[in-house]
Amino acid sequence: MRTRCANASSATARRASATDALDGKLAELNLPFMREHCQSVASTAAEKQWSHLHYLGELASAECAARADRRVQRRIKDARLPVLKTLEQFDWNWPTKINRAQIQHLFELHWLAQHGNAILISPTGLGKTHLLTALGYTACLRAHSVLFTGAIDIVNTVAAAAATGSSIKRALDRYLSPQLLCIDELGYLPIDKFGADILFQIISHRYERGSIAITTNRVYKQWAGIFNNDSVLTSALLDRLLHHAETISIEGRSYRAKDHIEA
Repeated sequence: MRTRCANASSATARRASATDALDGKLAELNLPFMREHCQSVASTAAEKQWSHLHYLGELASAECAARADRRVQRRIKDARLPVLKTLEQFDWNWPTKINRAQIQHLFELHWLAQHGNAILISPTGLGKTHLLTALGYTACLRAHSVLFTGAIDIVNTVAAAAATGSSIKRALDRYLSPQLLCIDELGYLPIDKFGADILFQIISHRYERGSIAITTNRVYKQWAGIFNNDSVLTSALLDRLLHHAETISIEGRSYRAKDHIEA
């Protein structure tokens, strides 16, 4: 009896030691899912009489899926989306003019591979920021790096770097590296010469290297007014931006005023 108890105790100790050793190796290999779930999956494997290869395959597949999900969450965090929006949430019935097929095709994201651009033009309150946010979110889900920012935020960030003696190049690099740069609300506030030059540098550098998606309330013939009334700079900027671009125009009344209009 004592011998059997001693043998059982010894077996338990060996299993605990083996479990600890496995836990340490999985931690060293940075396999958090396998580390957390190997025991529960082993119980399932024993119950269902899986082979060793089947057991290992299940663990590896789950680890890959967990890693893919973490990458998506990291891309979404890095994108700095103001909120999470989807195309399915968009109210197609409110605008009086909108090309649904064109927008749905845009969300297929084929243009990112060609470093193309997208410009959404409409008055305030028709959902272009919703579409831009959803576009950025969709790109994150499909393994593209994204940064969402406002046009004035870009200018203020680079201006702050210049004012404090920080590297302007480092500040600019933030807007040059993502595969998709989403710029919201271009044209809502005036931009001085410094800001116009900064936005021109970003758009010029990204030309045929990375994609830009922009929302604006100004049609193209009014863009010189955005860029400090510099028609030469505006013409050069539009030449680069529109070379490989999809322009989406939306018309109607502001959705934010819907309740007042219907009252």
